[in-house]
Amino acid sequence: MYTPTPYIEDDLATLHAGIRAWSFGTLITVGPSGASATHLPFLLDAQDDGPGLLTTHLSKKNPQFDELCAGAEVLAIFQGPHAFVTPSWYVKQSTFPTWNYTAIHARGTPRVIEERMAIHAVLRRTVALYDTPLRGNWDFDAMPFDFVAPRLDMIAAVEIPVRVLEGKFKLNQDRSEDDRKGVIDALERLGDPQGVAVAGLMRQQMALTVAG
Repeated sequence: MYTPTPYIEDDLATLHAGIRAWSFGTLITVGPSGASATHLPFLLDAQDDGPGLLTTHLSKKNPQFDELCAGAEVLAIFQGPHAFVTPSWYVKQSTFPTWNYTAIHARGTPRVIEERMAIHAVLRRTVALYDTPLRGNWDFDAMPFDFVAPRLDMIAAVEIPVRVLEGKFKLNQDRSEDDRKGVIDALERLGDPQGVAVAGLMRQQMALTVAG
């Protein structure tokens, strides 16, 4: 990922927090017919000997399944909040519009898991992460296993020990403090959720710059 120096984010805790917050990512593989992409929910586990372990699952009918089985390195992309920025929000307006955004790229060699109980465990963790907080009355564990088992045979779990983890947080770091404050104020005033989230990240980044 092309990342000019001011936009590099390499703090592991920040990158992990971003992956967990933006955990519906894009898994990209390259096979004989070219590049393929699937949009998937990911789980993240910290590791002592690397940047982390990503886990997801997908249908075996997905052509990407065969590419994952081939074992070539894959790329997972996690896109954070983003927003258009107009020069009219700057103090010095003799420049061009831009786009503020956040993205995290993770690369690693996949391990495909087809054992039923291992897949079941991945699904239970995924449900616990996304469904349980909704406090609904559906219970994954209440479903009879003979109902669940055939579906487990239709999917595979995928583990990706991350080899390289890159973060790009492009948040107007190349502009003056007054210009950045102008962008923050405008995004918050407009009230679009994506823009408000970008403004919040910009405030955090400015606070870290002052503290540092």
